[in-house]
Amino acid sequence: MATSKVHQNGKLKKTRKEAVEKAAESKKLSALDAAAKVLAESGQPMSCKEMIEAMDQKGYWSSPGGKTPASTLYSGITKEITTKGKESRFKKTDRGRFASA
Repeated sequence: MATSKVHQNGKLKKTRKEAVEKAAESKKLSALDAAAKVLAESGQPMSCKEMIEAMDQKGYWSSPGGKTPASTLYSGITKEITTKGKESRFKKTDRGRFASA
């Protein structure tokens, strides 16, 4: 583990490596990452509303106060499908339903 350096004022100063490690520990999942995790765990197609509820119940992600998190998630998933194509983590199974690819 990296050692702390002493600043000229006598206080300990964190090294870059320590700061990066601490940030990585406290980093939360994004809505898309949480949706991919929920779909992989469930193994069945889900609507965006169902994914939002499951992500909140499992503590993976919760809306920071937005009015339409399901619509935002839908937009993000469809954008990933169109931009990444076969490498996308999601696949559309039916109208408004997605499964893990």
